[in-house]
Amino acid sequence: MHHLALNWSRAHVYAIHPFYFSDLCTTKACVTVASSILNSMDSTVDPCEDFYAFACNGWMKAHPIPSGSSRWGTFGVMWKDNQIVLMNAVDNVQSTDVTDAEVKAKLYFTSCMDPNKTIAELGAKPLLDLLKTFGGWNIVSDPKWEASEWDFQTALERGHSMGLSTFFNMWVGEDEKTLEKTNILQFDQSGLGLARDQFINKTIEEDKVLKGYLQYMTSVGVLLGGEYNHTKVQMQAVIDFEQRLAEITTPMEERRDEEKLYHKISLSELQNISPFVQWVPYINSLLDMVGYRVNASEKVLVYAPDYLTRVSSLVAEMLETEETQAVLNNYMVWHLVRTTISYLPKEFLEAKKEFLRIVTGVTGEEEHWRYCITDTDTVLGFALGAMFVREAFNGDRKDKAEDMIQQIKTAFKANLPKLEWMDEDTRNAAVDKADAVVNMIGFPPYILNSTALNEKYSKLNVSANEYFDNNIRCIRFGLEKNLEKLREKPDNNSWSMTPPTVNAYYTPVKNQIVFPAGILQAPFYDRDYPKSLNFGGMGVVMGHELTHGFDDQGREYDKHGILRPWWNERSIREFKKRAKCMAEQYSTYSLNGDNVRGNQTLGENIADNGGLKAAYNAYNAWVKENGEEVPLPGVDLTHRQLFFMGFAQVWCSNSMPEADHMSILADSHSPSIFRVIGPLSNSREFAEQFQCRPGSRMNPVEKCEVW
Repeated sequence: MHHLALNWSRAHVYAIHPFYFSDLCTTKACVTVASSILNSMDSTVDPCEDFYAFACNGWMKAHPIPSGSSRWGTFGVMWKDNQIVLMNAVDNVQSTDVTDAEVKAKLYFTSCMDPNKTIAELGAKPLLDLLKTFGGWNIVSDPKWEASEWDFQTALERGHSMGLSTFFNMWVGEDEKTLEKTNILQFDQSGLGLARDQFINKTIEEDKVLKGYLQYMTSVGVLLGGEYNHTKVQMQAVIDFEQRLAEITTPMEERRDEEKLYHKISLSELQNISPFVQWVPYINSLLDMVGYRVNASEKVLVYAPDYLTRVSSLVAEMLETEETQAVLNNYMVWHLVRTTISYLPKEFLEAKKEFLRIVTGVTGEEEHWRYCITDTDTVLGFALGAMFVREAFNGDRKDKAEDMIQQIKTAFKANLPKLEWMDEDTRNAAVDKADAVVNMIGFPPYILNSTALNEKYSKLNVSANEYFDNNIRCIRFGLEKNLEKLREKPDNNSWSMTPPTVNAYYTPVKNQIVFPAGILQAPFYDRDYPKSLNFGGMGVVMGHELTHGFDDQGREYDKHGILRPWWNERSIREFKKRAKCMAEQYSTYSLNGDNVRGNQTLGENIADNGGLKAAYNAYNAWVKENGEEVPLPGVDLTHRQLFFMGFAQVWCSNSMPEADHMSILADSHSPSIFRVIGPLSNSREFAEQFQCRPGSRMNPVEKCEVW
């Protein structure tokens, strides 16, 4: 059978190559990328049966998962390269010729590397000192926790002042329904130490993840001075409580209708529906750090009112006895402790590593300098980003990206009249929205302004020998930066991702698509690559983010980013019918026995499919204007086939089964293999280019299409 597939595949793919060119592209970039494509693919696989294997088997064989990772793909390889750029930049920081912010980044990185072994020398003392300010933990003896001296409200306020989201999450963000766009306090469900479904219908005795979670909690408690059996019993009660929290938490797939989630109420109304917290004093205790106050008439956004009512009843029940009060305190303090584990000595890291091995399958550890670069990017990423941009983002890459986005937008809009299910008014409004999408490319300009960059981090103090304390200060700094936005106009120039990040995103409330410098490079994009590969790589990413503005959630926001109905009712019905087709399609895919959750991943799947189509149409438009491209040497694929190959090879990856399982439980994205198989099996253009017979796996008769 394998032999037959080999012969069929070669005849099938290679015989249709129209070699009308007497020459080949023999530039260094063409030769290099041709070699990379050939090394990554597997021509023994029939592309019409499994294009992911056809495109990626060679890559997967050549790229085993490295130590310290549970999955490894193109994104990881690119980040590894970016880490080297950042490491060299940090090494070269001299306090005389860089900004204060960049000096702080180097100091933080140094504290993580810990050349003087300060972390080991201090041991658990920084955390134990912090626990004393929280009134203790009845796992440890100093200070001894006393129920008679404990107050739930005070404990909650202390925890949330440290950035915790026990019981619920609170932050300041944009009011999605007002044209004036002011920032407002927002509340949502939160507070679980694992994915919701990891708790539901599971027992510690039978589930290896819960068993591992208990062992992790117990090990940490013992390292902090607790007695093993006592600690284990206390931590088991915390897991029991988290299971009850999970039961009242609404699953992700039931929270996709933004209109239904939005509830704007006063704090007095919140007090009525969820009386377990004194809301005005709670909020004012946090706002003290920025000098603001609220009263009971303050309007807030609540995304989970039913949950807050349920959690209020649950906590009220737990407050009835000293024994269950202890469980509440243990739960809150555990969540404080778990956020600080990474800042403690090796024995704490070993406990965490063993837990992660159980949950994600990860073994070994990455080089410490790499961990510290990633950590520094998380904390001071825009200071690091300034270094990265100066080192690695030069030339005309920003202009080229802008040009490509415009081509993708043009193709997306040109397709809208072909969608017969859309009424004219909705279609015209969709064109307006696509035109209004703001492109953010490379980096926010302020990071190259030393005054502005220094101002961003001016209130953050960093020391080269205080890794634990640096992180506590960073947590407080981040909370303060968020809270001081209250009642202000949103900053449309703020970025949620740092410049070195290998990713991209769409923000519905700003109607912005953002492409950090970190992703605007090979294999996604290279100015010297064939356009087929650039459109198949970066073009699809751009199309993906643009389509997010029109997925099942993004479509609810208008061109100004306001959450309001702007679709005709018939068009909504037709959209939902097509979205349902896609949800059902992806729900048939399974990995290691776990079915993909078609509703949970719906937005990303719509974006993957729409992005592929928009990028392919944009490439065809480019060819029409500029002519066919010269073939790559040694690669018997047309450039339209190379477009699909470039798209697929972006998603080549290896992953541990445990990591796949956790991602299916909690991720809004489908596993990599189905991000290739799904969109391509819905693409008539793909089937046409590879001449896949109707009914083959990659060319099913029934296809799903939204955009």
